[in-house]
Amino acid sequence: DVLRDVIRSGRARVVRLTHIFRQAAQSGIVVNAHRVNRGQMPVLNRYDDFFFFSKEDPEEAAELLVDIVVRRIPRKFDLDPVDEVQVLAPMYRGACGVANLNRRLQEDLNPPGPNRPERRLGGRTFRVGDKVMQVRNNYDKEVFNGDIGRVIRIDGIGQTLTVRIDGRPVVYDWVEADELIHAFAISVHKSQGSEYPAVVVPVLTQHYMMLQRNLLYTAITRARRLVVLVGTRRAIGIAVKNDRTRQRHSGLGVRLGEG
Repeated sequence: DVLRDVIRSGRARVVRLTHIFRQAAQSGIVVNAHRVNRGQMPVLNRYDDFFFFSKEDPEEAAELLVDIVVRRIPRKFDLDPVDEVQVLAPMYRGACGVANLNRRLQEDLNPPGPNRPERRLGGRTFRVGDKVMQVRNNYDKEVFNGDIGRVIRIDGIGQTLTVRIDGRPVVYDWVEADELIHAFAISVHKSQGSEYPAVVVPVLTQHYMMLQRNLLYTAITRARRLVVLVGTRRAIGIAVKNDRTRQRHSGLGVRLGEG
C-alpha cells in the first residue's frame, strides 16, 4: 500500500512492463499472468505449463488436488511432490483451505511409519520428513518468516525438533515449535516473494471473500515451470473481475500530495 501511494502520487518515475517478448509468449504462465493483471480470463488448457481441472464440490476438489500433487505431477513432469510442488490456497478454512490440505497431503506424502518419529506439539503433529515453514523472524537461529524446510530429527530425550532449512540444521526446543507450521500447503499471502517449480491452486466459490485479482496473479507468478488451477471457471472469473483490495489508509498519499 505504501508503494501504491507512491505510484499514485506522480512524484516517482514509474515504468510499466506490458510487452510480452516472443520467447515468453510461449509460456502460459507469462501470458496468463499478464491477462489476469489486465482483468482478463486466463487461457485454460492451451499451454504445456498451465492447466485447469474443473471441480465444483470442495471435497471432490480437495481429493483431486491431492492426487495431482502426489501422483500426476511427479509422473508427468518428474517433479518431487514435496520439494518442488507448492500448494497455494486463498484461505485457511474449508475443504480446500490450508489446514485441511496440509492434513491430507501429510497423510499421503509423509504418513506415519516406524522410521518416522513424530510428536504432537502446539496442536500439530510433527513428523520426520514433514515440510514446514518458519512463521516469524528468529535472529538467534538466523531463520526468518517464510523460510521453508524439512523436519529431519525429533529427539524425545532432548525434547528438540531439528529442521533442515537452506541446507543447514536448525534446532528447536519443543516450546519453540509454535514458530513452525506445516507447509505442504500455504496461503497465497505467505508465498509472496518466493518461487517454486510448480504451484497448484484451488480456486472455488467457497473462497468467495478471498477471490481477488491480486491474489490470483500472485499465485500464478510464484511458478517457474508449471501452474495447475483446480476449481471452477466461475470462481476464476470472480477473482479476475475483483480488483478491490482491502483499503489501508497510511496517510502517505496525503503527505506526498502536500510536498
